[in-house]
Amino acid sequence: MPIDPDAKYEITGFKWVPDFARGFVRETRARWAFEEVGLSYKVRLIDFDEVKSQAQRHFQPFGQVPTYSDGDVEIFESGAIAIRIAEQRLGLMPLDMAGRAHAIQWVIAALNSVEPFVAQLSVVDLFEADKPWSAERRPSVVETIRSRLHDLSEALGDKQWLDGNFSVGDLIMVSVLRELHASGLLKEFPNLAAYVARGEARPAYQRAMADHLATFQDAGPTPPLSVSQPIGVPA
Repeated sequence: MPIDPDAKYEITGFKWVPDFARGFVRETRARWAFEEVGLSYKVRLIDFDEVKSQAQRHFQPFGQVPTYSDGDVEIFESGAIAIRIAEQRLGLMPLDMAGRAHAIQWVIAALNSVEPFVAQLSVVDLFEADKPWSAERRPSVVETIRSRLHDLSEALGDKQWLDGNFSVGDLIMVSVLRELHASGLLKEFPNLAAYVARGEARPAYQRAMADHLATFQDAGPTPPLSVSQPIGVPA
C-alpha cells in the first residue's frame, strides 16, 4: 500500500543511515508487514539525536527504531510491531490458534535463536574489526552461525515456508537471514538461500524495500557512525 501521511498507522525510521545499513534497518520489517496485509502507513523520520532524546526514550527506552503507533497501541521492537500489524488484517497470521502460535514461535526463534548470533558477525567484521581480538574471534562466530543455520535448514527441509503458508514468522526469519548475504554462509545451505530468495521476491517485500531506500536518495552527507551510535548492528 502507498505511504499515506494521513494514515492511522505510524512507524519511525531514520532520516539517514550509512550505506552498509541501508536495506537492513529494522523498520523495513514493519514496512514489509504493512505491505503484506495491505495497510497504508506513514513514517516519521528522525535523526540520531532525536532517537536518543528523552522524549523518544519515553516511547522507546533503548533509543532505537522502529516504534509503532496506531492510536490505540504504542509499542517498540520489530518483532512485536510485525505481530501487531499481522493481527490487524488477514495475510500474515493464521486464523487457527495453533497456526497463530506457530507463527509467533518463529518470530521469537528468528529474534532469539538466530539473530543474536548473526549480529556478532557484524561486530567482528565491522564495528570492532580494528580490535586485536576480532580476527581470533571470527572463526568461532562463524561456526556458531553455521550450526544455527544447519538446525534451521533441517527444520525447513523441502518446505516452501516454515509452517504452512507465508506468515509473520517467515517475514521476520527472512529479514534476519538477509543479513548474511555478504558473508556467503547462506550459500552453504541451498534450501535456506532459496527460502530467502522467495521472501525477497514477494511484491510486498520489493515495495517496502523500494520505499525504504527512497528515503536516502536526497540525504546529505553525514559523519560516519561510531560503535556507540544507535545504528549499532542494524537497528
